[in-house]
Amino acid sequence: MPKERGSKVVATNRKARHDYLIEDTYEAGMVLTGTEVKSLREGRASLVDGYAFIDERGEMWLDAVHIPEYTEGTWNNHAPRRKRKLLLHRQEIVKISHRTKDGGYTLIPLQIYFSEGRAKVELAVAKGKREYDKRQALREKQDKREADRAISSRRHLGE
Repeated sequence: MPKERGSKVVATNRKARHDYLIEDTYEAGMVLTGTEVKSLREGRASLVDGYAFIDERGEMWLDAVHIPEYTEGTWNNHAPRRKRKLLLHRQEIVKISHRTKDGGYTLIPLQIYFSEGRAKVELAVAKGKREYDKRQALREKQDKREADRAISSRRHLGE
């Protein structure tokens, strides 16, 4: 079977951009079992509660990401919410470690996708937004939408 080219997005964490200020993003490979890969190829995963962390050995892990059991799997199916090891260069892990040691920074998954046939996760070093920041962002978005709507309606009247 030939390897697939390009990329295919499996799951995105849309709420992350609302709840966090994204500072940096990194692409990491994932160590998966066969049934996890098959479940991802079906487009089934949830990043809602997911987060990443660096353990005491300097390895990066992805936790609380839900990849449902493969429907055609047998007794050797995977646990849906198990910890999964992430593959990054040592320098990247050190850099991320220094950033997350600063107060308020965390590692969150933004999306899981296939690139050149391999499962990847896009991680973000992010800082949590406060409630008023979220309201202000929503207000700005709504104001922009109203302004665009007014401009487009004015264009239609002028024609």
